[in-house]
Amino acid sequence: MNVVDHVRDMAAAGLYSNVRILSSLLLTMSNNNPELFSPAQKYQLLVYHADAIFHDKEYRNAACKYSMALQQKKVLNKTSKVRTSTGGAAANIQAQSLPSEIEVKYKIAECYTILKLDKDAIAVLDGIPSRQRTPKINMMLANLYRKAGQERSAVTSYKEVLRQCPLALDAIIGLLSLSVKGAEVASMTIDVIQTLPNLDWLSVWTKAYAFIHAGDNQRAINTICSLEKKSLLRDNVDLLVSLADVYFRAGDTKNAILKFEQAQMLDPYLIKGMDVYGYLMAREGHLEDVEVLGGRLFNISDQHAEPWVISGCHSFYSKRYSRALYLGAKAIQLNSNSVQALLLKGAALRNMGRVQEAIIHFREAMRLAPCRLDCYEGLIDCYLASNGIREAMGMANNIYKTLGANAQTLTILATVCLEDPVTQEKAKALLDKALAQRPDYTKAVVKKAELLNREQKYEEGIALLRNALANQSDCVLHRMLGDFLVAVNDYQEAMDQYSIALSLDPNDQKSLEGMQKMEKEESPTDATVELDGDDMEGSGEDGDLEGSDSEAAQWADQEQWFGMQ
Repeated sequence: MNVVDHVRDMAAAGLYSNVRILSSLLLTMSNNNPELFSPAQKYQLLVYHADAIFHDKEYRNAACKYSMALQQKKVLNKTSKVRTSTGGAAANIQAQSLPSEIEVKYKIAECYTILKLDKDAIAVLDGIPSRQRTPKINMMLANLYRKAGQERSAVTSYKEVLRQCPLALDAIIGLLSLSVKGAEVASMTIDVIQTLPNLDWLSVWTKAYAFIHAGDNQRAINTICSLEKKSLLRDNVDLLVSLADVYFRAGDTKNAILKFEQAQMLDPYLIKGMDVYGYLMAREGHLEDVEVLGGRLFNISDQHAEPWVISGCHSFYSKRYSRALYLGAKAIQLNSNSVQALLLKGAALRNMGRVQEAIIHFREAMRLAPCRLDCYEGLIDCYLASNGIREAMGMANNIYKTLGANAQTLTILATVCLEDPVTQEKAKALLDKALAQRPDYTKAVVKKAELLNREQKYEEGIALLRNALANQSDCVLHRMLGDFLVAVNDYQEAMDQYSIALSLDPNDQKSLEGMQKMEKEESPTDATVELDGDDMEGSGEDGDLEGSDSEAAQWADQEQWFGMQ
């Protein structure tokens, strides 16, 4: 047993700090005396030294050392050919015990991926012949291809993963997200389902995620519920998070929060999906709970985007937009595929008047999550803020045609129509259709109430809002009902409605202003009431576009640091 074997054993035992020191010394000795170690031993030392550096998270340095190891392997291959031709059987045995060259290339690609050098990572993995690619190499390639927009190559790599590992469920989700038909994906797992026991649920699971990525939220909900009710899969955290997320996409905030809470109770260390949960809680005005949630997740891990997004949502709904911008940027730095982080940063930029920058972030969110309507709503909101009604109308019509006439798409289209005096009647018809499908859909109720206010149809508006509040309690709806009641001189009940709104969201400035106005003015005018449903538009963010931000200067340096200027 030689000294290189000792290094190998320490590396296998995970003694990386010891490996790093010893291998560094031995490599220096080898440089000063090339005859001290054989080419194979020097290759081993370089790989073990690079592994130790990788463990210390010095990824650029590790990539350099792995590349040096590959150069040494080329020298070794040349000498090995000479020895093999002379019948050196011992050389073949030694070559088989050396660190895998394919594994070294994977490590280089892993370093590049962490450093966000995706093109370099793809180039390294592309250099590996297809037949030599392991499942993890194909999986990394598939994810990199998808991120780069090379969908056909991504599909090919995901399929190769499934061919080798038919129970690779994340590869199944990857294929479905790239619009591969559910039936085709299911056919790739049929053999293993028929061979192994207790896998009859897999075809239903595949169908559920096919519905999710096709934007068919209701069928996705029904399918996941049928899975969740099965005794063997009851209380599965991943299914509950997926169900909560689909409820959120369908605009059912109440059930989304309920399922997120259920998942969180089953797994107190849950991180996945908590950014959406925190956003919903912040939007509903539960800022104290959001602050607690963010702090708890930071204690679990500050290397995930979710706690940063949650804290950003708390700042955003506290109208501290500059801080929300910084936190959103930090989340994106940790995970560039975080849709919720992109939406947070986009919303903060929009509310700070940086609309063109916001548009870039909403477009990227759309690319990553083409079936999430809040991404489109954020972009449409930016177009309307910059008087781009034509662009907003084009986007709204495209959503309507692509995803069909449901309550959400009808409301989005109606929202744009309300901005043009020529299309007011069309907006009214669209909202009536939306409310016929879902009478409790809050965004449609808000827009219809705004339209009735413009027409000064206060009694009709009061009836609409009372009907909507019969089965739910929402801050905006209570506040708007208070505004309508002021218009018909019912001051006492208006005060009650403002009080209810503030109990649901103590930070709702509009309700507070309504109460203060009533206290100051004993006899209100008959002018049209000011209603504000803007916080129901876009991705659901509250706040005045011109809101003051006392922390702007404090966070300016951080914004520059994270490249947000």
